[in-house]
Amino acid sequence: MKLARVGPRGSEKPAVELDGIWYDISDHIEDIDGSLLAHPAVLTRHDANELNPIDIEGQRIGPCLKRPGKILCIGLNYRDHALESGFDTPNEPTVFMKAPNSISGPNDPVLMPRTGNKLDWELELAVVIGSSAQYLTDEREASNAIAGYAISNDVSERSSQLDRGGQWVKGKSFETFNPLGPWIVTPDELDIEGGLAMNLAVNGRPMQSGDTREMIFSPAHIVWYLSQFMLLEPGDVINTGTPAGVGLGMSPPTFLKVGDVVDASVEGLGTQTWTVHEAS
Repeated sequence: MKLARVGPRGSEKPAVELDGIWYDISDHIEDIDGSLLAHPAVLTRHDANELNPIDIEGQRIGPCLKRPGKILCIGLNYRDHALESGFDTPNEPTVFMKAPNSISGPNDPVLMPRTGNKLDWELELAVVIGSSAQYLTDEREASNAIAGYAISNDVSERSSQLDRGGQWVKGKSFETFNPLGPWIVTPDELDIEGGLAMNLAVNGRPMQSGDTREMIFSPAHIVWYLSQFMLLEPGDVINTGTPAGVGLGMSPPTFLKVGDVVDASVEGLGTQTWTVHEAS
């Protein structure tokens, strides 16, 4: 099953894909949020004949989740990215956070902030939590707490992140700094253990090419680990880290400019295409 939000900003309607056909489900649920993810059975109460098919081609796709409760991020979760960043391979997940209102649609503009212009890309697999989780006993329990997966981009402004002191969150939380979607895909449709190919290009030039099998810590392990320190709730999002190929790791470092176009994909999860604009 795929879940998406379709329509103009602020007026998105929830949609579900069943057997290759998209349906408008706004007559049956208010939105795709933590409340829905905690009670997914509401999506199966209606036969497809009761739903309205829609053509999403050419329509704006909004963030696949109305508003995360938390956006948790795992840094340095691919060995090649840790190496290019000059860090040792971590023994435990490196955890930081982004502001929940940094999310944007997968094809919406990403805004160059006023306070820095070292704008970088980080293609990631996002985990979307579907049930409350705290002090989980093992990775099996953790897997059961996952509602689905999506493409995420942990857009970063490196001067705010690295040159201004303190935590990384300052370079991670600007408006539009977390393109999310196009949709949430339920675990039954994906081979997470087998790995998902990841690719990102800037202006058509390949930059990142990886596979989720290269993660140091698996999605289930990350969910288990985070549950030892905090209560995870339905609608929380976890960005699980990026493979090598970010602009900061290039020699010399290369950053995005206004007008640059980023194309990103994760196998089974669709694609994103967004352009860098000036912040107003």
